[in-house]
Amino acid sequence: MKNKNASKERVFSVELKSKRNLKNVTLTNGSSDSVLLEGTIGELVHAKFAEGVVLEVVGKNGVLRLDLTEDEITKTAKQNHVGVKTQ
Repeated sequence: MKNKNASKERVFSVELKSKRNLKNVTLTNGSSDSVLLEGTIGELVHAKFAEGVVLEVVGKNGVLRLDLTEDEITKTAKQNHVGVKTQ
């Protein structure tokens, strides 16, 4: 992925090990079983948790949504912080 310091656009990348993990996309070339999606949602407009269960990152050119709760982020951050102290 490009260096995000070069512009204010938010770049995303999603890599799936199998096309079976993909719900909907149109692929025009290639026969590989893996899938890589890359793009930009443009400059960040806002990011929030929609309905408490979906992280929604809104850019000028699109929206990226992930079923992830704020509690899961907090829990993971705490676990990583504790893991660093004990190592």
